[in-house]
Amino acid sequence: MPKTRGWSRLTRTITVLIVISLAGLVTSGCGSGSDDRIKIGLITKTETNPIFIEMKDTALIAAEEAGAQLLTATGEFDGDNEGQVSAMENMIAAGVKAILITPSDTKAIVPSVKRAQKLGIAVISLDTPTEPADATDGLYGTDNFRAGEVVGEYAKAKLDGKPAKIATMDLAPGVTVGQLRHDGFLKGFGIKEGDEQLVCEEYTQGDQTKATTAMENCLQAHPDINLVYTINEPAGLGAHTALKAAGRTDKTTLVAIDGGCPGVEATAQGKFDTTAMQFPVKMAELGMDAALEYARTGDRPSGYTDTGVELITDDPVEGLDSKDTDWGAKQCWGG
Repeated sequence: MPKTRGWSRLTRTITVLIVISLAGLVTSGCGSGSDDRIKIGLITKTETNPIFIEMKDTALIAAEEAGAQLLTATGEFDGDNEGQVSAMENMIAAGVKAILITPSDTKAIVPSVKRAQKLGIAVISLDTPTEPADATDGLYGTDNFRAGEVVGEYAKAKLDGKPAKIATMDLAPGVTVGQLRHDGFLKGFGIKEGDEQLVCEEYTQGDQTKATTAMENCLQAHPDINLVYTINEPAGLGAHTALKAAGRTDKTTLVAIDGGCPGVEATAQGKFDTTAMQFPVKMAELGMDAALEYARTGDRPSGYTDTGVELITDDPVEGLDSKDTDWGAKQCWGG
């Protein structure tokens, strides 16, 4: 179903029902009979990455249409497990029936997930699997390994046999989505960890500013880097800033993952050579459907639902399926 469902962004903003901050403050929205409505929680990694903003907007629409209340919270940064644990406790206390979460620390969050489940609350992962993946009741998200793999395959074809000096702008230790994408990139490019072509590997927390600094450090040590892999598009934009300042943009292939509207635009502008598009709206829609179904019937979701990945580029390579940025601009966020 289309994400906007006839609603403008202004209207979506007005529909906010309840927002929980990590400090535990609660603000009630308008509407009658709020005490009787189903409560669903949504906890994302940050409030700055556009992918999580889209998830929140989509979930708010779904909650409004279902006559439910949505409690939302976010970490202060990618990797903020303490903030997500506090948010989960607040939501448990508020009486939610289900919690949707994009886990920041995929191992450390598991005890909180188990506590919620013991209290009869369904916990559903969006985008990022926990470790182990079956700790949550269900997962709706991209095949993150495949997303990394396709940009790695693209990069290999783009270099066309030239020696590679690779920098990776990675996420953070202990986050499965970052490791899966990184490992997928290596496989797609045809190398393993420790390969001499990997000259610089930095953690960026998926943050644009941190990625700029990380890329600057890589270029100081290895000024002839000619391939950059980035965990997401904010990191990609940060890396591009450093490459541009160093006069390396026309000498370097830069690949990203997310396929959000800003990332598609960056690809159209030539900042990225390609981005692997995922579909956060679909993740949030399916997650909300499952959460509401559980709240109404007690039927727990289970297993993994792959929400798809598409390679976006205006410079396609032979033998690798891709879509251009015109298509990407129409499909970004993906309902």
